[in-house]
Amino acid sequence: MLSLRTQVLLFVVLIAAIVIGSLMLYTGWQRGSSTPGSSSPTGAAKYLQATYIGRDACIDCHEQEHNLWLGSHHDLAMQIANEKTVLGDFNDVSFTHFGVTSRFFKKDGKFFVNTDGPDGQMHDYEIKYTFGVTPLQQYLIEFPDGRVQALGISWDARPKEKGGQRWYHLYADEPIPYDDELHWTGPNQNWNYMCAECHSTRLRKNYDLKTNTYNTTWYEINVSCEACHGPSSNHVRWAKEKERGIDRNDPTMGMAFQMKDDGGTWEYPDGEVIAKRSKPREDRTMMYMCARCHSRRSVTTEDYEYGHHLLDTHRLSLLDEGLYFPDGQIQDEVYVIGSFLQSKMYQSGVTCTDCHDPHSMQRLIPGNNLCSQCHLPKHYDTPKHHFHEEDGEGSLCTDCHMPTRTYMGVDDRFDHSFRIPRPDLSILTGSPNACNNCHDDQTYEWSENALDDWYGKDRSNKPHYGHTIHAARTNAPGAAQKLLKLIEDDTQPGIVRATALSLAQGYPSEAAYHAIQKQVQNADTLIRFGALNALESYAPIMRLQIAYDLLDDPITNVRDEAARLLAAVGPEQLTNEQKQAIETGIEGYIASQMANAERAESHLNIALVQLQRGKVEAAEQSYKTAIRVNPDFAQAYVNLADLYRTTDRDELGIAVLQSAIDDGLKAGVLQYAMGLAMVRQGNTPEAINAFKLAAELTPEDPQFGYTLGIALNSTGQPAQALSVLADNYERHPKDQNTLTALMTISRDQQKYDDAIRYANALLALNPPNPEAIKLFIRQLELQKPSTSQ
Repeated sequence: MLSLRTQVLLFVVLIAAIVIGSLMLYTGWQRGSSTPGSSSPTGAAKYLQATYIGRDACIDCHEQEHNLWLGSHHDLAMQIANEKTVLGDFNDVSFTHFGVTSRFFKKDGKFFVNTDGPDGQMHDYEIKYTFGVTPLQQYLIEFPDGRVQALGISWDARPKEKGGQRWYHLYADEPIPYDDELHWTGPNQNWNYMCAECHSTRLRKNYDLKTNTYNTTWYEINVSCEACHGPSSNHVRWAKEKERGIDRNDPTMGMAFQMKDDGGTWEYPDGEVIAKRSKPREDRTMMYMCARCHSRRSVTTEDYEYGHHLLDTHRLSLLDEGLYFPDGQIQDEVYVIGSFLQSKMYQSGVTCTDCHDPHSMQRLIPGNNLCSQCHLPKHYDTPKHHFHEEDGEGSLCTDCHMPTRTYMGVDDRFDHSFRIPRPDLSILTGSPNACNNCHDDQTYEWSENALDDWYGKDRSNKPHYGHTIHAARTNAPGAAQKLLKLIEDDTQPGIVRATALSLAQGYPSEAAYHAIQKQVQNADTLIRFGALNALESYAPIMRLQIAYDLLDDPITNVRDEAARLLAAVGPEQLTNEQKQAIETGIEGYIASQMANAERAESHLNIALVQLQRGKVEAAEQSYKTAIRVNPDFAQAYVNLADLYRTTDRDELGIAVLQSAIDDGLKAGVLQYAMGLAMVRQGNTPEAINAFKLAAELTPEDPQFGYTLGIALNSTGQPAQALSVLADNYERHPKDQNTLTALMTISRDQQKYDDAIRYANALLALNPPNPEAIKLFIRQLELQKPSTSQ
């Protein structure tokens, strides 16, 4: 399902992970192969290439599993729109959102909506498919070029007494006009790219870059048996041969891969209140099968590799700002796995099917009894532990340890990091906590005091990685040292250490470089990938010394990231063997980007690599392709114009920017680039006008307001400059450039008290040159008269 504005995915390589051992019938098929099993069969099995055969072939032997699946979210993930599947009210009803009134009606037995199209005009659109069933249902509309778009107006499928049975807009609090990036007709609400893989079985996107069209197909419209188990023709063949007495001695039973558990059980050691596994869990294949869709990730190949680690085919998000709060709690819609990887449950060997039936997706046991499988109920499921009334609000384990966050307006999602509430972290980092989620009329301090009374004051003294992540995000004093300590702490979850490595990109140092050098050899691929992220801040030759060996990493996305980083290494610094290895790696990276060839961001990434290789014409073509597939992608115009600037064709670059502006593309980055171009042309008034528009269009970017302030001051308008910079500082109190400009311009205008105030604020942000700022303050103290302005 589609959700919030921050769901928009930009294609930069995010993450990869270790290969998990599993029993697989077929191995070794290469990137770009059309179906699993393209290599020769191995072991005792000697079957033909596996093919998809549909769920009907499974029912005779797996009737119980099939019955559990019927009516599940997987079964109803996507359906053809008809009287049985459509839940919304199409009886000629209207819904208005920010001045746009849409009408839902039926005609000739079909379902329609009259709403605003890509041209801003009202049109009738047929509803082709339904998407999901509860707590909301979305509706899909097909266009002649093969695009299928998700309507922004959805049906609230909850009961009426819970506020449901109504039409509502996914972006209820903001207008989404036809030219907005989140309008339902735009690329960020496109089913083929955003949704299709996880709502159908054996999905083939079939995007044609040349014609910019889709011919998307599926084997089954919903998430059926083979979506998880893989193509099953050989399994059926194996079963029929078994009936005839033919035994191939095949441990895989003809399956594309094996998902059976290893037989471990959960047992209570003597005197313990938490169960432990009878043997360590070594195989996470099943969990990563679920993670294919239940994670915040993007696809790197259309050919999903069954039985392989997820991160061979997908890029998984780390605990990035905007996606997760500093302590790792869910912020944006991130779909479970990134949270679960942080948990003690995961570290102890818990997997998805310990709590959820894999066919119905329902929890195995209702209420606290589910948790009581492993947490002794007489110790935990009691008011002596949770301090709430028995069976009352706050008595459920999930109330405190799996707080929910609402997405898509009505969809409450549980945080799967299974954390202990930490109001002390809320005080420090602003992260939420379960106590104040319910007691929202109380302060964080109130909650912290209550927990101190219940569990003792030493409860919150334990360090938490949230402290370090918050420090790194805010450039707090000591952040670099804290990151290094977290990176080296092998008791912390891999995704946390990988995040710390990624954040270390902003704190390059000799010590950090040595830490990266060590972690690229880590067995955890998340950590290896995070280490490569951190290398971004180092010179190409320093990258070579660390990243080169990872061109042979077993995980595709690690190889791709290594190649991307090494594209900038000059050929004169490489041996012939290294040149060939890097070239092969870059080809792989480009292939991964082309898995999403309909996205302008992919072509932007390819262009950047081509520029680093010195292939200017190829980069120019990639930028033009980005503009062709998405004429509203402003960054492609900016980068193309900059390419022309660096190749002594600035006039051509200005023309590119002007054409985008003339076509009505409203983006701060476009105006900012035009302002810089006008500065180069010596046209200061036009430059300032452009900088003003940039700051107005994109107030969330502090660079635009800062540049406008500097431009105004440089043209003899210090009062206006200080006003603009003060506004920018109010929006971005941690932007050091803005503070530096405010303190220096204030000094020049003899506003000494203001200058000292801004200098002290800058000093609190742990700037790179604190002694210089302290000296600046001392000089101001000497300069200012006894009565300052």
